[in-house]
Amino acid sequence: MKIIISNSSPVPIYEQIKKAIVEQIISGALKENEPLPSIRSLAQDIQISVMTINKAYVELEQEGYIRSIQGKGTFVAPKNTELARENAQKEIEAHIASAVELAKKMQIEKREILNLIEIFYGDPEDGQ
Repeated sequence: MKIIISNSSPVPIYEQIKKAIVEQIISGALKENEPLPSIRSLAQDIQISVMTINKAYVELEQEGYIRSIQGKGTFVAPKNTELARENAQKEIEAHIASAVELAKKMQIEKREILNLIEIFYGDPEDGQ
């Protein structure tokens, strides 16, 4: 498992760890039921506090991405496609909200933004 942490990022370290793990689960790099490193070993590997790793693991488990089995370890939870879809939708909504806010500030018409979305999304009739 590869996790890169940026100490200069405004994003808290535990959030960076969570994001890296979620991205690997969604992409399939981490498979369902695959064991994750122990909190201690991951903390040593990336030279981060055990408490920080623990916080990331606790939140990942609460969000349904991983599961802990007493005495056996922590594993990638069975894929919950609805959870992944909901999280992706929340992220998309945040990006759209930012884009709309900027468009309003710059007095760009809604139709122009909708046209951009259609261009980027691709129109099946255009062969995109």
